[in-house]
Amino acid sequence: MITLGAQTQVYLAAGATDMRKQIDGLAALVVDVLEADPFSSQVFVFCNRARDKLKILVWQHNGFWLWYRRLERERFWWPMSASEGPVKLSAREFQWLLDGLDPTRVQAHQRADFDLI
Repeated sequence: MITLGAQTQVYLAAGATDMRKQIDGLAALVVDVLEADPFSSQVFVFCNRARDKLKILVWQHNGFWLWYRRLERERFWWPMSASEGPVKLSAREFQWLLDGLDPTRVQAHQRADFDLI
């Protein structure tokens, strides 16, 4: 299980990524495509064309973490248009993505406000 701080930003690289890339290749994509700093301790997520594999790159203290997730039957929600640029998610929305939900369509319960008389 991946646990992230509440302030951690997650960046999705829209479109398909070649899953043969390892840490150095993905870090280069973070700089070139996402225009971000791979050493920033933020989370960078890449997906393949079939949307059944994710690679997650994170810098922590003195080295990179590279997580890999493969689904056997389902597909991840993923922004396939690279022209939109990177998509930012909160740590909570990222967990929804890993749980199989579309983070753009998840809706919470309506807030209930009561006036005290």
